[in-house]
Amino acid sequence: MFLVPERAAPRRHHPLATAARGVVAAGVAAAVWGTLIERQLFTLRHVTMPVLPAGQGPLRMLQLSDLHLAPWQSRKQRWVRSLAALAPDLVINSGDNAGHEQALFALRHALEPFAGIPGVFVHGSNDYYGPMLKNPLRYLREPSQKSTRTPNLDNEALTHFFMDDLGWLNLNNSAARLTVADSILECVGLNDPHIGYDRADQMAAQLAEVRAEPAAGPVTTLGLVHAPYRSALNTLVDAGATALIAGHTHGGQVCIPGYGALTTNCDLPRDQAKGLSTWQHNRRAAFLNVSAGLGHSIYAPVRFACRPEATLITLVPAVL
Repeated sequence: MFLVPERAAPRRHHPLATAARGVVAAGVAAAVWGTLIERQLFTLRHVTMPVLPAGQGPLRMLQLSDLHLAPWQSRKQRWVRSLAALAPDLVINSGDNAGHEQALFALRHALEPFAGIPGVFVHGSNDYYGPMLKNPLRYLREPSQKSTRTPNLDNEALTHFFMDDLGWLNLNNSAARLTVADSILECVGLNDPHIGYDRADQMAAQLAEVRAEPAAGPVTTLGLVHAPYRSALNTLVDAGATALIAGHTHGGQVCIPGYGALTTNCDLPRDQAKGLSTWQHNRRAAFLNVSAGLGHSIYAPVRFACRPEATLITLVPAVL
């Protein structure tokens, strides 16, 4: 007589335990994707703004924003350099270039191919202050606060590099008129309102001087600011801007698919954290492009559902 051994009863997996393991696996995969892969997937976004007078354009503008460049980020440097092959009519740098106290040499290397191409720029907080370790969860509750530190970046050297080596115009609380291709552009800009450096009165005074000289033809007004706070955008619209260019938000940096950005780190509505939209103020409307930017703080090296980007903005005649 043979005894047949009893089969062990199959182990039952509790549904909650299975679900928990799935959540952990998804979290690990998302962390790997965001910290090692997506933050390196630099992309060029294309935008069209119909703001030019009839018969002008097209005019191609390359917006570079929020590089947060550190000396060892050679892949980012190579990618930015490659954008010079686009041969844009105008380069717009909307601030937050430095991601490290020793970033200037890397910035020179990344941006030197754009020397001789017309350009304009404003600064962001990280053109004055180097990055510091912060609790990232604070950004979900409120915008980061104005720094009480002493500026520790060489902003003067950065400004001289932009102006003297690249030939770009400084629009920090200023205004300028320039002819690009066959279009006359009136550019107005504010220094970073995120740290209280914006001075609308200085910009207005400079704009009055620019407008005291009659233009040779129809003018298109561009407004530039790093951080798109409502008050800053309203100031630029009041100055006549029909195209607004900004950065700062990182597009949320960490987004939820189907929901979007969790924060803009300013008072801009969350659904305008990146990309092209419209801004209305005092019965005037302007196109607004907010760049998701190319970088991140070295203390928060992650991007999720929000690829780093530069933007090629094409201005074309307005549709009447």
